Amino acid sequence: MKLPVMFYVWVTTLLLVTVTIMASMNMPFSWVFYLVVLGQILVVLMVYRVLTDSYKTTKTFQDFYEDYPIGREGI
Repeated sequence: MKLPVMFYVWVTTLLLVTVTIMASMNMPFSWVFYLVVLGQILVVLMVYRVLTDSYKTTKTFQDFYEDYPIGREGI
């Protein structure tokens, strides 16, 4: 089963936010340390998965921003 790329992004983000909260609440150093190490591994895995994903789009730089089209509308 192939997991979607956004799964890796969300898991990594949640883990690193959890580490930040744990560090600010003075949790035991060993827990924070091992979660930081795991977070670094997940960051590398996430970057690899995002860069090797076979995502295709029809958008170009001519489309600019979808929510604020520039030069595409008649005023």
